[in-house]
Amino acid sequence: MPDSHTRHIPKPSCWAKPWVWSVAALLLMAYGLPHSQPVFAALFPALPRPVYLQEPMATLMWQHMELVVLSSVLAVIVATLAGLATSSETGRAFKPLVETLATVGQTFPPVAILAVAVPAVGFGELPALMALSIFGVLPVLQGTLAGLASVPTPVLDSARAMGMSPRQILTEVQMPLALPLWLAGVRTSVVVNIGTAAIASTVGAKTLGLPIIVGLSGFNTAYVLQGAMMVGLLAITADLAFDRLARVLRANGTSAVDDQA
Repeated sequence: MPDSHTRHIPKPSCWAKPWVWSVAALLLMAYGLPHSQPVFAALFPALPRPVYLQEPMATLMWQHMELVVLSSVLAVIVATLAGLATSSETGRAFKPLVETLATVGQTFPPVAILAVAVPAVGFGELPALMALSIFGVLPVLQGTLAGLASVPTPVLDSARAMGMSPRQILTEVQMPLALPLWLAGVRTSVVVNIGTAAIASTVGAKTLGLPIIVGLSGFNTAYVLQGAMMVGLLAITADLAFDRLARVLRANGTSAVDDQA
């Protein structure tokens, strides 16, 4: 039974949560930028056009997020399946090869991958999608392998002694216990891809890197600042969202253990 002294403790307001403030700041920056002319004119009085208005910042934000989501989904699927396959008895011999290939993909900078992909597939989002997907594989693969390796041997022995099949052990024992480390790898991959996706504008993709590139080419520091602020706010928001998700999963896991007890 819950303690009577803790039963009626009020929950903190949603506005006391950092992720709510980060989302509010991101949306305010994206949709309020056209109305911030006086602010940036005061900060950069020497610039005749201190606010980036060539394309709506909110549209660039959603296009940036779409590219990150698509590339991250591809990276997560490939890396998770590779991690599961190389952790099995039959695929363990291929584990060093898979890790080496993923490390090589992470070693090559996205700019180099873009330079190779553009002549093959042309300009646009496709080469950016390829580069970000390759670049995002390694963190997820490492999280998958580390999560599966963290499962204690006595737990696996107990599952085998109960007569569980290898598939049941994987889905009912290993994967739930490996989830926190796997999620940490996905979190790293997505946040890194948010920042890396900014360079996709160099090959014609519409992302939040466009104001940065235009600002650098036109010596407009305000454009660079606005694009960098949007990328930074988006990365912070995603990181806080993953932190929130991890907390919810931990709370649900604790509740399940308490219910079983």
